[in-house]
Amino acid sequence: MSAHTAQTELKLIGKLILEGELCCESGLHIGAGKGSLEIGGADNPVVKDSHGRPYVPGSTLRGRIRALLEQATGAAVPSELVYISKRKGQEVRIHQSDRPDDEICLLFGRNPGRMEKVGGGDLDGNIATPARLSVFDAPLVIESITPQMRESLDDELTEVKSENAIDRITSQANPRTLERVPAGARFKIRMVLDVLCAEDEVLAGLLVQGLRLLEDDTLGGGGSRGSGRVRFDGLKLVWRGRDYYASGASEREIASGADTAGLQGKLSEIGELVAA
Repeated sequence: MSAHTAQTELKLIGKLILEGELCCESGLHIGAGKGSLEIGGADNPVVKDSHGRPYVPGSTLRGRIRALLEQATGAAVPSELVYISKRKGQEVRIHQSDRPDDEICLLFGRNPGRMEKVGGGDLDGNIATPARLSVFDAPLVIESITPQMRESLDDELTEVKSENAIDRITSQANPRTLERVPAGARFKIRMVLDVLCAEDEVLAGLLVQGLRLLEDDTLGGGGSRGSGRVRFDGLKLVWRGRDYYASGASEREIASGADTAGLQGKLSEIGELVAA
């Protein structure tokens, strides 16, 4: 449980910079929408940057981590779920509360204003808190798509997975194709966690918990059909205190070359740095 209260004062103490790689254990599909459909292309293309290279949007990675943490902490209950979109067939519900010790809202931020609760009624939020966590777009490590992999790909950097949906009455097949980044591909990740008060120390542990949850879940589309299994590797975590920005002081390395389990074992050092 967080020690944050309504009286907690916010002032930058430092930033935790997490960098590393997201590695695809199976094909990864993060959809671009059908607006980019080309003749002869897959029904469901992956999102690509202006150079035509697949990437993992920061919003996708951040949103998936948030959803898993809401489930794991018991925050995904109707009394604390609100609609951010009620478009038919595209409803989006997220957790939000006005509790000052709500770690989900502290990590991901909270906007004020009236929002409709999933369980009925309105949430008249009057507390705004800044998001501590920033997650950046993760570009593809081009070298991770080896020449041997390219020989079997349907495109220069991606594969196409064919699937069939079967009508339960007529047994008619409805074929569809899913573009995926192949297993073995790697993406460079970067996340920044702002520490705005001593009580924010616990949020680093919450973030790492989310990374570990994602490794045993899926990212992107088609997860229940074999896509989207990922892991994090080569993680580097550094601390940059306020004096790093004010006077050019050195950063402090907390972990290097770690996986999520190794990173979790290094979090005890953060308390000393925050208190210094």
